Amino acid sequence: MTTKIIAIVGKSNSGKTTLLEKLIAHLTQRGYKIGTVKHAHDGFEMDKEGKDSWRHRQAGAKATLVITKTKVAMVKDDNTEDIEKMSAYLWDMDIILAEGFKRQDLPKIEIFRTQSSHKNPLCMADENLIAFVTDSNHMPDVPVFGLEDIKGLSDFIEQNFLKS
Repeated sequence: MTTKIIAIVGKSNSGKTTLLEKLIAHLTQRGYKIGTVKHAHDGFEMDKEGKDSWRHRQAGAKATLVITKTKVAMVKDDNTEDIEKMSAYLWDMDIILAEGFKRQDLPKIEIFRTQSSHKNPLCMADENLIAFVTDSNHMPDVPVFGLEDIKGLSDFIEQNFLKS
């Protein structure tokens, strides 16, 4: 069985990392193992204090994967040295929450804030949009959650992606 992946998307400074931190903590409290993947540009430094991947792990992610066109870096809580097991990266997570990857063919949750400098959401016409997190009046034809409705969003993810 393949681990399910949900992309958390939004324009720059929309609150993707903050939303992910809250989701990771909430789903982890429910007993799920959460893996994260963060898209990064070449030249990144892995797991520096204050950086997104470090923040994901501080929130409770058991594994974090950062991907560029030429590199893959992973920080994972695991005391095994079995290379075959590790080659599958996030095989043992209940779900993978990916930050970014707006162009990928993945289920997407978009965050859109009215206080950002952006006028319109990214994914209103994307058939992969499964939920929308906002404080705006935009109402796509998917479930809509407030910026602080982490419980409701976690319930949605649990019911649609984590329950058999």
